Amino acid sequence: MTKSKTKTSAKVKTPKVQKATPVKKAPVAKKGRRSKSKNHYFTKITEQAIIDYCATEDTTIRTKLYIEHIQPAFDELVTKIVFTYKFTSLENIDYLKEDCKIWLTTILGKFNPDQGAKAFSYFSVVTKNWFTHKAKQQSKKNRREIQYDSMIREVEAIGSSESDFFKDQEDAEFWEFLLKEVTSWKNPNLKPNEEKVLNAILTLMENIEQIEIFNKKAIYLYMREITGLNTKQIVSCLNKMREKFKVFKHRWDEGEIK
Repeated sequence: MTKSKTKTSAKVKTPKVQKATPVKKAPVAKKGRRSKSKNHYFTKITEQAIIDYCATEDTTIRTKLYIEHIQPAFDELVTKIVFTYKFTSLENIDYLKEDCKIWLTTILGKFNPDQGAKAFSYFSVVTKNWFTHKAKQQSKKNRREIQYDSMIREVEAIGSSESDFFKDQEDAEFWEFLLKEVTSWKNPNLKPNEEKVLNAILTLMENIEQIEIFNKKAIYLYMREITGLNTKQIVSCLNKMREKFKVFKHRWDEGEIK
């Protein structure tokens, strides 16, 4: 018996898988300092105009250079300096800005390019220094005003205390002379009720510091207790004395009583 040989199937070749090429990451840009904003108002043309201005004595040429190139740059320069260094809080800042521009005009011819400084740097520094000087002046002025206000308040306080003192003294003198005046009203011709009311008034005046008098009604209560009279009787007697008091008060106000 012959053995049948089993044919072996051909091996299937598996395709080779190619490894994916790694994608290279784009290099991340390093964070650096922010680039300074370009100076668009003080250009090379401005720089050259200032140099040409300083190099000539011709008024016509200087005027043309200043109006066309230098003045617009100075206007912008002053505004930038004021806002950059917080000079906006200065009093009358708009007036100071115009004053500074005039001052820059007066020193424009003093710029010397041969010293190596650029016109932009030179005039930026002198403008900043000019406003710094004005800020110091205002600070001194504010300190003086604070000291002056404080001094005024102290003088007013002293004046007020002196005024209170003189008023108290005048009141004391008034009561002293009034007491003498009322005492002089005593005479033998007084009626009994009038004498009682007059004595009650003198008692109240002599003890004014010890008596609590809150209002007009309280005075009548005291006088009723002292005199034993009713309110109507007391009022009747007081009306006669009121005329004498008016005469005394007029003389006092006119300075006739001393």
